[in-house]
Amino acid sequence: MRWNGKASIFLVMPKICGLLIVALVTVRAGRAQSLGGYGSFRGTVLDATKASVPAAVFLKNELTGVERRAIADSGGVFLLTGIPFGSYRLTVSAPGFQDSVRNISVGSAVPLGSRIVMELAGARMSINVTDSAAGTVDLSPTARATLEKTQLDRLPVQNQATGLSEMVTRTTPGVAADGNGFAHPLGEHADTSISIDNQPNTDQQAKIFSNQISASIVQTMEVITGAPPAEFGGKTSLIINITTQSGLGKPTAFGSVTAQYGSFGTSSGGVTYGVGSALWGNFAAVNAGVSSRFLDTPEFRPLHALGNAEALFDRFDLQPNNENSLHLNLSASRSWFQTPNTFDSQNTGQDQRSQIRSFNIAPGWSRSIDANTLLTVNPFLRFDRSQYFPSAKALADTPATLSQSRYLTNVGFQSSVAYSRGIHNAKVGVSHWHTLLRESFDIGVTDPVYADASSAALRPYDLTRGGKLYAFRGTADVRELAFYAQDEIRLGRLALHPGLRYDSYNGLSGGHQLQPRFGLAYRMPPTNTVVRLSYARLFETPYNENLIVASEAAVGARTANPFATFRSSPPKPGVRNQFNAGLAQAIGRHWSIDADYFWKFTRNAFDFDSLFLTPITFPIGWRKSKIDGLAARMTLAEIRGFSAYTVMGHTRSRFFGPEIGGLVFNNAPRNGVFRIDHSEEFQQTTFVRYQHAKSGPWASMTWRYNSGLALPGVVPTYASAMQLTGDQQAQMGLYCGDIYATRAAPITACGQPKFGAVRVSIPPAGKQDDDLRPTRVAARNIFDAGVGIDDLLRGERYKTQLRFTAINLMNKAALYNFLSTFSGTHFVTPRALQVEVRLSF
Repeated sequence: MRWNGKASIFLVMPKICGLLIVALVTVRAGRAQSLGGYGSFRGTVLDATKASVPAAVFLKNELTGVERRAIADSGGVFLLTGIPFGSYRLTVSAPGFQDSVRNISVGSAVPLGSRIVMELAGARMSINVTDSAAGTVDLSPTARATLEKTQLDRLPVQNQATGLSEMVTRTTPGVAADGNGFAHPLGEHADTSISIDNQPNTDQQAKIFSNQISASIVQTMEVITGAPPAEFGGKTSLIINITTQSGLGKPTAFGSVTAQYGSFGTSSGGVTYGVGSALWGNFAAVNAGVSSRFLDTPEFRPLHALGNAEALFDRFDLQPNNENSLHLNLSASRSWFQTPNTFDSQNTGQDQRSQIRSFNIAPGWSRSIDANTLLTVNPFLRFDRSQYFPSAKALADTPATLSQSRYLTNVGFQSSVAYSRGIHNAKVGVSHWHTLLRESFDIGVTDPVYADASSAALRPYDLTRGGKLYAFRGTADVRELAFYAQDEIRLGRLALHPGLRYDSYNGLSGGHQLQPRFGLAYRMPPTNTVVRLSYARLFETPYNENLIVASEAAVGARTANPFATFRSSPPKPGVRNQFNAGLAQAIGRHWSIDADYFWKFTRNAFDFDSLFLTPITFPIGWRKSKIDGLAARMTLAEIRGFSAYTVMGHTRSRFFGPEIGGLVFNNAPRNGVFRIDHSEEFQQTTFVRYQHAKSGPWASMTWRYNSGLALPGVVPTYASAMQLTGDQQAQMGLYCGDIYATRAAPITACGQPKFGAVRVSIPPAGKQDDDLRPTRVAARNIFDAGVGIDDLLRGERYKTQLRFTAINLMNKAALYNFLSTFSGTHFVTPRALQVEVRLSF
């Protein structure tokens, strides 16, 4: 089905309005409820005479650091919301009474409830304990980790526009960082789903595709890297489940004012404010920033890299009674940025720019049907417009000049029913996405040598010979529908997770798939080690960004796109079999270890290619892929001021040709097997922090090691490196003996026994193999450091925080990638010093 190019987002508004009417219907009072992705706990605190007690309530998991606090009202009632699944220690305190302590397990969105009877001070201690102990790892067959706002705030972030991506790559095992906010989870390209307050989003979130949410709005972030349960589909190598901050139940206003300034003319500011009551709540955030190194640049010294971003977010909550809860998320954002130049393109006067505008409307409703059953409904509307502007002088762009305007409108809903009783935590649900695409694309060749070397079909578009721009206009309508059912069955030390999912995809191509999922976890006595196994059948759908132009056939029609050199038909959905095996171990109350081995086999595997080293990329496909690796995490929860974690990963990512799709102007890898640029032998991030007293001065250090992403088809030999320009040789650090290439003096021949490249690892002569021994980015060690104080002025109501951060403290010149067909050339950030002042209340 095609979408009329004159259509606008207003054509889909009736669907949203109808869903809102359903969500806002009035129903009778009953029990408490929660957002579908997290749990909640409502309790009543009484004394021995059944009189209410206004007590303080504290919930905490020592291993993850997740904690929730509440004050029981005059009726003794308290509510804790947004609790990630796991085991917790609940402590209830009141003057004149013994503390009541109990362990609780949260494993479902169905609200928990309990009466807590307090005993007078001096009486016998009353402790109620469930069958799961706080401080033990959760009995789950899926590898996952949970991070709280307080933990995320401690991480060094170089660019606020990609703060979320930086936090994910710094805290998640098996995720390799790439330039411009790209992340390669478990050997895949951007195979990530983000759920924000139960709104799913599987489109790309790197800053050249869309505007990311601000990290300042996040309350809790759960990251799933294991084989996904049946409720998750689409892009599933990495699942990020986010709960945003809320003012519900917080009658005292809270928020912050933040200002930051640093290297490269980088400055940013933000304001957050929340307030509410037991009935309603509102949280709002405004953020803006500018930098002269907005995108990661192809030169160590940033050239033509100015950019800025602004974002607005508001969440309104309403709880008219104990049975029903509603929320409405509204957001709007804009970014504008230049395409960074190389010295070669700087000399031609290249001046390319981009602009991305986004908005989002996402209401949600949850209703407790009874004490064991919870219904959630989440409709949504999301819109992105991405524009790319060429240089004013077309011939300044080489080897081609191009412009783009791309629209993506996504409307749909997600609904589920969760049931929890006895040994069962079951869930059934349905999701529907309707994505409207519109693409405008203009391109002309500005290098006659390139036009001659490519194909005769390009010569009519050679602007140096009086040619014209090739203009492409296309629209498409993509529909996706999914149903799922799953259960968690707990039998003492054993947990079973059976599930079944069905997806139907109808876009430029079509497909459907029934997907069984199964996992088991067992807690081994006496060490309480959790061992787990899982299998998932997965249905992978094509990327939406630039899908239409990348799907145009190069042969077979007079109107075919002459630039689409590899596409013969629209990409079909892929099918994946994924196996995971892992273990998790708690060591005392503060240490934990989690390790997971994964193996994935995919038919019709997807990726992206980069166009002329610009931010414009196109989806491509490969016949199949085989990926396996290991992801591990070790965590030290805070103890006596110390906290630390290490995340690491090893990935073998093997793709098999032929390639299908995209507009590849660089050399594509051969049709055999090769290691794609997601493949990294080893990467790790270690973070250590010490704070003196609760809010005293602190210091932190981050060590990031990457063995280097693969570069299939790029400079396979030293001889091929000598064919590059002087600037490209300088980027890779090419040398011959004691002579290093410069822009003005490239190396064209070398008779010395000592030769190579500093920032690219080229295999020895005769040893290069795109599968077994590909060219790689050279290994790098990057160190970040920070110092600060959380309560500079020792205020009671207001806290003044001051922090200094050094990103890439040793000013290491290193690459994310080099001349990559899939992502171009990008340097790691040079040393960047930052100072931040925050007023919190």
